[in-house]
Amino acid sequence: MGLILKTTYNYPGTMLSIKNLQVAFETEQGTHTALHDVSLEVNRGELLAIVGESGSGKSVTALSILQLLPEKTVRYKNGSILFSEEGQTTIDLLQLKPEERRKIRGNKIAMIFQEPMTSLNPVFTCGQQVMEAILLHEKLSKSAAKKQTIALFEKVQLPNPGNLFNRYPHQLSGGQKQRVMIAMAMSCHPSLLICDEPTTALDVTVQKTILQLIKQLQLATQMAVIFITHDLGVVAEIADRVLVMYKGKIAETGTVQDILQNPQHPYTRGLLACRPVLHKKTERLPVVSDFWEAEKEMGSGEKKPERHEWKVAGAEQGLHDAQPLAIIQQQEKLIEVKDLKVWYPGKRNFLGKVADYTKAVDDVSFEVYAGETLGLVGESGCGKTTLGRALLRLVEPTAGTLLFKGNDLLQYSNTDLRKLRKDIQIIFQDPYAALNPSISIGNAIQEVLQVQRVLPTARQRKERVIELLDKVSLQPEHFYRYPHEFSGGQRQRIVIARALALNPSFIVCDESVSALDVSVQAQVLNLLNDLKKEFRFTIIFISHDLSVVHYISNRIMVMQNGRIVETGTADQIYLHPKENYTKGLIAAIPGRPDV
Repeated sequence: MGLILKTTYNYPGTMLSIKNLQVAFETEQGTHTALHDVSLEVNRGELLAIVGESGSGKSVTALSILQLLPEKTVRYKNGSILFSEEGQTTIDLLQLKPEERRKIRGNKIAMIFQEPMTSLNPVFTCGQQVMEAILLHEKLSKSAAKKQTIALFEKVQLPNPGNLFNRYPHQLSGGQKQRVMIAMAMSCHPSLLICDEPTTALDVTVQKTILQLIKQLQLATQMAVIFITHDLGVVAEIADRVLVMYKGKIAETGTVQDILQNPQHPYTRGLLACRPVLHKKTERLPVVSDFWEAEKEMGSGEKKPERHEWKVAGAEQGLHDAQPLAIIQQQEKLIEVKDLKVWYPGKRNFLGKVADYTKAVDDVSFEVYAGETLGLVGESGCGKTTLGRALLRLVEPTAGTLLFKGNDLLQYSNTDLRKLRKDIQIIFQDPYAALNPSISIGNAIQEVLQVQRVLPTARQRKERVIELLDKVSLQPEHFYRYPHEFSGGQRQRIVIARALALNPSFIVCDESVSALDVSVQAQVLNLLNDLKKEFRFTIIFISHDLSVVHYISNRIMVMQNGRIVETGTADQIYLHPKENYTKGLIAAIPGRPDV
């Protein structure tokens, strides 16, 4: 994926200037400072990328610009946010009255949020919601606003804009919903567009389209853009200038070339180095903390390591299991799938009979060997999640054969399946949705042991849970905490611990690292490899990110429209793909070096 419409302007002046901004939140435990004297500038026609992991202060900075942080708890302790749309008049956004602020929001400064499903109102059509934004800020009739909305849908490359105008958010794919959000943000021709992680959980191909779209709109309208992300690969594709944040402070700033080719701060070097796309399958992924330790050992006066020297203490230790395929295939076949189908009824004729089916999984056949990590990749809607759930009979197959250790699971009764759950587990994409918010995480894991009648006493079960928490690098005191008290990476470790509680021999990982920061993602991938070596389980690893799948898998299956279109070793698929569809998935990986 080449650079996207890179620009070489001389930027005509500063549009937004944040000076010494300090933001704090009042909590029951006291005052928590989220931003420490942050200062930055954004020029007209420039795309500034703000990068950093969760908790670094990226989103707090962006939400402060539009005063979207919770008013009851937020405290702007110091600083100013100066906005100059045309270069003549400057206003401090922090000093605006509510009615003045409303005229700016969505009109002069617009924002695209990370999760479009929670940003769009589920009870109004997509067209109505964009129309509402237009009518709020522009003096147009409803018919003119509707016409402008449909034109915007065309501009953001939505299929059949006239029909989509009347569709509700749940009827659109993730990429389509994100384009509706872009259309809404662009509806009043803003001077400044803030994009808060707009492509984090999207397929690489959809992500590529969204990135190109934002860059094209920026160049066409000369607006300034603040693009928030934790993915430095994305930054390489789209940004003009980069600002790196860490723990509420600015670690460093510079041009894309400066930051990516000659990073000065150990945190930046850690973010760059921990991406799976840069590492061999046999290497343990370095994490950001490794670079802090390396920096301490080197001392501040020593020469910084070059890119090819980014091998830190621990990165070569504990190499993960990358057995040759020939050895893997000497093991027993743990799972055999033959002609598996999962069809959903679609349109019906006038007699009420089903006239068409949605073929989510269509005639799929493959084997999984004991001890193998089999990657399953494809775009959203290709059927990979449905296939993964069908293997565990969380979705009932329509036809086919599904053998687990030689036994046909499709013949199992509900009672037999409940007993089998000890041996087959799933780690879901969204750990927060997979955990009960009203139950402490210790009890959530302990419940699994109790239901399956593992260990006779409550004390033994608690000891087992604490042992599992230790395995996933959590502390004993975390037993009593609730899901909302953990970060995304910690919640993912919790659901991994729960999946391991019963010592299963087979685990389906369904997009389990897709929404995580690159540094947290590296920790979770290392953890999965460590646990796999210790517990000797088999994995089907589902993802839309081929660089991650290549790193962790022995073999890869590529899925398109419910069918397996290509299968091979991880290196065969990643380095020498045969199908154009696979080549497209690989070409869309942001920041992928030549291989």
